[in-house]
Amino acid sequence: MDTLAEAVLSGATPEELSGLPLPEHFLAAHLRASDVGIFDGETDKDVRRSLHVGSVPMPRLAPDEVVVAVMASSINYNTVWSAMFEPISTFTTLRRFARQGGYAARHDLPHQVVGSDAAGVVVRVGDGVRHWNVGDHVMVSPAYVDDQDPGSHADGMMGTEGRAWGYETNFGGLAHYTIVRASQLVPKPPHLTWEEAASITLCAGTAYRMLVSDRGAQIKQGDVVLVWGATGGLGGLAVQMVKNGGGIAVGVVSSDQKAQILREQGCDVVIDRREIGMGDGAEGTGDAIEYGKRLGSRIRAELGEDPRVAFDYVGRATFGTSVHVVRRGGVVVTCGSSTGYQHQYDNRYLWMNLKRVIGSHIANLQEQWDTARLFRQGGLVPILTDVYPLAETGEALRLVQTNRHVGKVGVLCLAPAEGLGVTDPEARERIGVERLTSWRRYASTARV
Repeated sequence: MDTLAEAVLSGATPEELSGLPLPEHFLAAHLRASDVGIFDGETDKDVRRSLHVGSVPMPRLAPDEVVVAVMASSINYNTVWSAMFEPISTFTTLRRFARQGGYAARHDLPHQVVGSDAAGVVVRVGDGVRHWNVGDHVMVSPAYVDDQDPGSHADGMMGTEGRAWGYETNFGGLAHYTIVRASQLVPKPPHLTWEEAASITLCAGTAYRMLVSDRGAQIKQGDVVLVWGATGGLGGLAVQMVKNGGGIAVGVVSSDQKAQILREQGCDVVIDRREIGMGDGAEGTGDAIEYGKRLGSRIRAELGEDPRVAFDYVGRATFGTSVHVVRRGGVVVTCGSSTGYQHQYDNRYLWMNLKRVIGSHIANLQEQWDTARLFRQGGLVPILTDVYPLAETGEALRLVQTNRHVGKVGVLCLAPAEGLGVTDPEARERIGVERLTSWRRYASTARV
């Protein structure tokens, strides 16, 4: 381990950290451009074959950027897509980005450091950074925004040059160090451990924008909200947000185990999709209207009304049912398509019932700060289950690829053990350690 990393781990002062050199190379989970095409013609695109953990060079720091010593990160499905080189290779995206020239050219390399979540310690700040200092404990938002793009000043996510850090950019969070724009930083809630904090920005920020923000569904007290995949990283946090906002959460899952988890976590209505004859994954793409009728009947039997909002990141297998099942004037908000991008639905149920579809992507910086505030207050808690060391990132990624996990899967980077990083133990005790760690009992015992 390099001397700067050792100083971070020993609790060195900001002055001491500033006086130590950045390492020329660091350990990172990365993809290689030379591996593009290795899965051609194969059915099982095992990401353990394409995800490498090894030394990569430290990039040059831009004036509006900071270097973060990453204590922990986590797995998101976009890293699965990257490692499968689907729907296109992210090396193609990096080459396009690099054509802007200047500091963007750094991103076109024979390797890509992946990962769109991180929590750690700032160890360098660029000359143009004003509000952050060496030694700050931070989380990283995946929204990589160009602050000179006019669109981003109305809403950071509306800029034409917006990207997902660690997916559409290089230098992601599954590494000992990451390089991010200052506009990505969020203060780390002081009562959370490194691995807990590293599990929340992408999923929690995305769910907040989808459900709470004025750019999403704007849920209110009493709203019935249908949440697909309600024990996943997004879905589990969505259920919490609905409950925290006074809504009624209807969680849909695909197994007895996941249904039990939802009940333990206080979801108001729990539905196993098999109850309505709806299979998992692509098998669920049958008659969306029939599924919608069965699902609607089931929800009305429990609550007496149809959902106003459907929270849908599953995609092809569920989207048509979502459009059908929300009430007149209801909203389907979508941020992804893990079962496929090509959605089919009966448009009569959309236009004649004045329903809306809202596309949502990540969250702007204000939304991320608002989300972090809910964690600091204790209204939201992490849904971290499994934690892997950086050397086993491929195994962690495979767990998510094969959907044998629930909640969020964390990765320790520089942190030598779990449980570190808490600087406000009183707040942790007040919110409740058992509540903060309640998802850990659902950790997978399988290594696939």
